[in-house]
Amino acid sequence: MNAKVWLVGAGPGDPELLTLKAVRALREADVVLIDDLVNDAVLEHCPDARIIAVGKRGGCRSTPQAFIHRLMLRYARHGKCVVRLKGGDPCIFGRGGEEAQWLRERGVEVELVNGITAGLAGATQCDIPLTLRGVARGVTLVTAHTQDDSQLNWQALAQGGTTLVVYMGVAKLGEIRDQLLAGGMAADTPVAMIENASLPEQRECRSDLASMSDDACAFGLKSPAILVIGAVAAVVEEQKIAACGSSYFGSALVL
Repeated sequence: MNAKVWLVGAGPGDPELLTLKAVRALREADVVLIDDLVNDAVLEHCPDARIIAVGKRGGCRSTPQAFIHRLMLRYARHGKCVVRLKGGDPCIFGRGGEEAQWLRERGVEVELVNGITAGLAGATQCDIPLTLRGVARGVTLVTAHTQDDSQLNWQALAQGGTTLVVYMGVAKLGEIRDQLLAGGMAADTPVAMIENASLPEQRECRSDLASMSDDACAFGLKSPAILVIGAVAAVVEEQKIAACGSSYFGSALVL
């Protein structure tokens, strides 16, 4: 039988953000290899599938990547419909690209299904437009955690003029702050730190670049969380304040 694996993005947590194509893949699945950050409610779409937890979390015991590869290959070669279900989008810090390459090199057909990434969903839930005419001409997604501990070009990021969205950065807030300040980013650059994006327990902490590490500590920020750094992180809050001010003064004039 033809071997095939679906690499499916489950989105950031809210099960209503799952795509129709992801639902179709789950309904056809015989085996689902599921990440830690996937909401269990998503599994309602594959009640008869075998569910295998293969999660990876920073600082926690994780399933070896080589083992995940072998599981996908074994089930696919036995003619099973295999879904590798990942939090967010499989190709945004989700190893989707490397898993697809590994499987294709062994003759396995792969289909990638996009999911909404946490950086987009978390920002939207907090009324933050990642791009905005006249404010931010683009958005840059980066991870603060790399496999080989290599460094990002923080100076280029600091001076790029785009909204910066940082994944897996909770443990490195001080380093991120110092690197961006050294790269020339203004100390009062607005920052939003968003925990558990799109879930009912989502929390947000607003700060600025210079203060974000101290504010996150006082707030008790925990992983999983994303950072949105740039002027757009304060635009809507400023608009709300302005709107309240206009309403207040308008009422005063009427009175």
